[in-house]
Amino acid sequence: MRTNWASATAIALLVSLSTSAAHAEEVTAWRLFISDHADPKVTVVDAIDGEKLDTLEIKGPASLHRSKSGRTVFAVQGSAGVVAGIVSGICFEDHGEHGDIDVEAPKLAGIEITGKKPSHFVEHDGDFAVFFDGEGVARIIAEKSVLEGKPDFSEVKTDAPQHGVAVDYGSHVLLSEPNREKPDELPVGIRVADKAGAPIGGSHACPDLHGEASSGNILAFACATGLLVVSHGDGSPAIRHLPYADSLPDGKTTTLIGGRGLQYFLGNYGADKVVLIDPTIESDAFRLINLPTRRVHFGSTPFVPSSPTSSPRTASFTDVVKGEIANSLKLTAPYSMDGHWSDPRPRVAVAGDKIVVTDPLQGVLHLVDATSFEKTGDIAVEGKPFDIVSVGGSGQTHGGE
Repeated sequence: MRTNWASATAIALLVSLSTSAAHAEEVTAWRLFISDHADPKVTVVDAIDGEKLDTLEIKGPASLHRSKSGRTVFAVQGSAGVVAGIVSGICFEDHGEHGDIDVEAPKLAGIEITGKKPSHFVEHDGDFAVFFDGEGVARIIAEKSVLEGKPDFSEVKTDAPQHGVAVDYGSHVLLSEPNREKPDELPVGIRVADKAGAPIGGSHACPDLHGEASSGNILAFACATGLLVVSHGDGSPAIRHLPYADSLPDGKTTTLIGGRGLQYFLGNYGADKVVLIDPTIESDAFRLINLPTRRVHFGSTPFVPSSPTSSPRTASFTDVVKGEIANSLKLTAPYSMDGHWSDPRPRVAVAGDKIVVTDPLQGVLHLVDATSFEKTGDIAVEGKPFDIVSVGGSGQTHGGE
């Protein structure tokens, strides 16, 4: 890949002295939100001292999604037909020369979005779109409404039930196109619609559509033939096809992660590979990374501008700048990759300078120092800790505020 990754990093030294800054206290807070594989609950753990903060009761086992701001977490409960909003209790406010942090108790937001078979959950610019497969309907709500406890969501319908996806994109909505000949199979494309769901223009082909992510100002959908890359166009979204490189072996990406701090995408590619993607170039856009064993799960470090401990270079245990495996460490007993995709298997999250891996069959979280790459301890979690997201960073608090 010929992109000059170093150009994406800037170092600035800012010196500020004021009455408020002189009395500021630097605070670091990280929280882990862990769903259980069998029980309807989300356990909240302080990632710094390992103490349990709360257990939030929900309706069913959930997959978890955190917002980019970190202020909210969502529990998508497919079997229960509901998506529950959670207030993380950690909030950042940017003041230019520094960032303030406000830390409160985590809690359920009191907002539930209901429907048949909720699946894909996508955030774009502070708006969340949940696609309900059993209805072929997307329900959209803003983070501001969730934080205020207001169920102010809109609804956009597609032509048929499908394992689909929707993205609220400014004054438009991007909707998956169902496979009309074989409705039980994956969608075949993306269409642009207005806020009421009326189509604008034709469909953009994306066979076997599954997986989407944002990085910077670019949105991408994974297809059997490559990626659909979406950017802001003249009045409506601009969509182009980025085909897989001829040098890649047979395969496709079905899960995408978007980089923060650096603009890239990381996707799965077969059972024992991942692919690093630069969406800004046409040739050499894909870099294949072979893994030493079958992949169970992968994630990337969320870039938190107010947190000096965050690094956008870590993706799972792979350096995305060099595009190669940097370190390896044995943490769990072997997990079988046979069976259903949702069987209890480890998941990974990054909380500041800690890599956290769930071990559902042992009921623990394994902690790894992200700098030394050595295991530093375990946190016991009752039940089968499964999906996990982290929220946090560093900021200032001011006396008297």
